[in-house]
Amino acid sequence: MALLTSVLVRGINNLSDARYCAGMGADRLSFLLDPALPGYLTPEAVQEISGWVAGIELVGEFDTMPATGINAIAAQCGLRDVLLHRRRTPADLAQLALPAQKLVTWIPDMLPEDVDTRFRDQHPYLTGFVLAIPPAEPLSAIQLTRLTQQARMFPLWLGAGFAASTGGSVRKLVETVRPAGIVLEGGDEIKPGLRDFTELEAVFEELEA
Repeated sequence: MALLTSVLVRGINNLSDARYCAGMGADRLSFLLDPALPGYLTPEAVQEISGWVAGIELVGEFDTMPATGINAIAAQCGLRDVLLHRRRTPADLAQLALPAQKLVTWIPDMLPEDVDTRFRDQHPYLTGFVLAIPPAEPLSAIQLTRLTQQARMFPLWLGAGFAASTGGSVRKLVETVRPAGIVLEGGDEIKPGLRDFTELEAVFEELEA
């Protein structure tokens, strides 16, 4: 189905999630492909899962793996993008064969100018920033305004949990902040082939165009 904005679903580790999210209109599915990350998948497992879905971009998440290793896995799995957990030097980023985004952390007491500098310094080398995990408390009105301004300046992807700052509505978050996309989290199957999609379904329904 058509959605109001792009959707990235992180942490896909089973076929049930992959097929459901693709069918609901998600643009991207990400897989943990670095052995340094808990719950990582082998390239073979990703190939097996992705073979059952079509028309969706595959993203690999990496932490400490060097660029050469990332490039090899990206080619093997047919990745379209990578999501980096750690900051890397421009020289290291230049070695990547694919566009890269950076996972970033919300820092409540960080000065606005410091946030802008953090994004601006990395922006020339990255295609976007992923703020997947929202703060423990909803953003203040000033923080929400600042986040909205930053979303106008840089390609920011926001976790659905940021909706708590807009009255709990993911749709309102999209309409207010206008991020590059929304980030959802995959989960584990209850048993092979059985998965509860209640939470994911609620967000997809809110984002239906």
